[in-house]
Amino acid sequence: MTIANPPLLRVSDLRIPLPQGADRSHALHGLSLHINAGECLCVVGESGSGKSMLASAILRLLPADMAPEAGQIRFQQQDLADLSEEQMRQHRGRQVSMVFQEPMSALNPLLSVGRQIEEVLLDHGVTSKQQRRLRVVELLDYVGLPDPARLQQVYPFQLSGGQRQRVVIAMALAFDPLLLIADEPTSALDVTTQAQIIALLKRIQREKGMAMLFITHDFAVVRAVADRVLVLEKGHLVEQGSAEEVLRRPREAYTRRLVEASAPVQGHSRTLATDAPVLLHAETLNKSFRASLGWGRKRTTQALADVSLSLREGETLGIVGESGSGKSTLGRHLIRLLRPDSGRVEWFGDDVAGLPEARLRERRSDVQMIFQDPFASLNPRQRVGQIIMTGPLVHGASPEQARTIALDMLQLTGLPATAFDRYPQAFSGGQRQRIGIARALALQPRVLIADECVSALDALIQVQILELLEDLQQRLKLSLVFITHDLHVAARLSDRIAVMQHGRIVETGPTAQVFGQPQHAYTRALLAALPVNPVVSDAETLLRVPV
Repeated sequence: MTIANPPLLRVSDLRIPLPQGADRSHALHGLSLHINAGECLCVVGESGSGKSMLASAILRLLPADMAPEAGQIRFQQQDLADLSEEQMRQHRGRQVSMVFQEPMSALNPLLSVGRQIEEVLLDHGVTSKQQRRLRVVELLDYVGLPDPARLQQVYPFQLSGGQRQRVVIAMALAFDPLLLIADEPTSALDVTTQAQIIALLKRIQREKGMAMLFITHDFAVVRAVADRVLVLEKGHLVEQGSAEEVLRRPREAYTRRLVEASAPVQGHSRTLATDAPVLLHAETLNKSFRASLGWGRKRTTQALADVSLSLREGETLGIVGESGSGKSTLGRHLIRLLRPDSGRVEWFGDDVAGLPEARLRERRSDVQMIFQDPFASLNPRQRVGQIIMTGPLVHGASPEQARTIALDMLQLTGLPATAFDRYPQAFSGGQRQRIGIARALALQPRVLIADECVSALDALIQVQILELLEDLQQRLKLSLVFITHDLHVAARLSDRIAVMQHGRIVETGPTAQVFGQPQHAYTRALLAALPVNPVVSDAETLLRVPV
């Protein structure tokens, strides 16, 4: 009789309490799972489902007031609760490593990337400086970073998001762990970088034979990496099974909602009046940034190169491209947070650069911005009501009028009136983004510029925010510039698309035309890099844009 090998990791009846005052009693309610050697288990769920709590529990990194009150975590049949803190410290990195969601937060901005990887090696007993430096170069080369000998000397801020994530992966691989925990490692990345990181992780798993616990909210990513899938909702196990079973034949309603939220979207096919007035216009914008490289050396980066575009009344213009393509720089120029080296921006026919200060302030109420990060863009020391009231007060409203406007905006964006007296940290990511939208709408703008305003949100919350924006645009007759790296989102919301690469607009036109019949090689590369969808496989069908 053949005896099956025991799982590499087994979690049994794990219960993790939440601090008093949380919206529920436990982060995880009696969760059980296992991961076999060499297997990839994807744990899927929206924000707050307990995914990251599971990862922290496996690494024994939970705060004292959230220590498991029941259950067991066994790795190679060893109960991790029996290990001393020193034994557990050696266990992390050697046996189990983690790749974090946001590489910029995971890396120390004051240390070179080589120094940070060296610290991991030194902490685990590699005392030879030469051995450490050789290993750093070897790791950076293994994860596909160019010129690793030079790259080890640079700092995180000098790297792109994808390069930073590769550094974090290199750090996690320092001792060839048996289990790699990847916590949303692609959610903040553009489509081509996401595809590269997924391919890298799959190659590493295949070559090293390691197991992987992959945490995500995106079922398109699940299809690309998973052997098995486990679905969590508010700490409860909803469904589990092979990737094929869960993706194609989900049994539970919650799983079906998650799959649908990651599924293809219908592209815009509205016909807009060609004589609609132009509200926003940019003409041959150029912008360069100079960065010091030390020792008197400087590097000049062309962020915008002869960029021209227009936005008509009632229209949504999607601006897409990879990280570093110039999308956000363009958005900041359109709202005059940055000034171009040459070129002009017009609001409602007026050259913004030539407006007197008083006139510019008056016009600013007509053009407002929704920022990318709903956590960083709200003042944590101000109550929500104060945050929304600030704009109307600055533009002359009385406190009573501003309060009424703020309450109206909360209702308009689907938030309760009780939110007025609460602080931003009391709300989820999706709710905070609604607060950011309410703040922007408080001045009754005619144009909204949304800079990656759903990229930090999970799939179900993304759908809610996009539906809200679509509803508000129709009800309030808004015009929208929507900046995103997510082609699904761009297809859903945009009437026209402008594709940016290296600071230039390389292709522009109606959404159906650009995504259905792309003319530029870069646009075709973006579409080709889309993760394989649970149901369909080619990029054109994936977007379901009518041609």
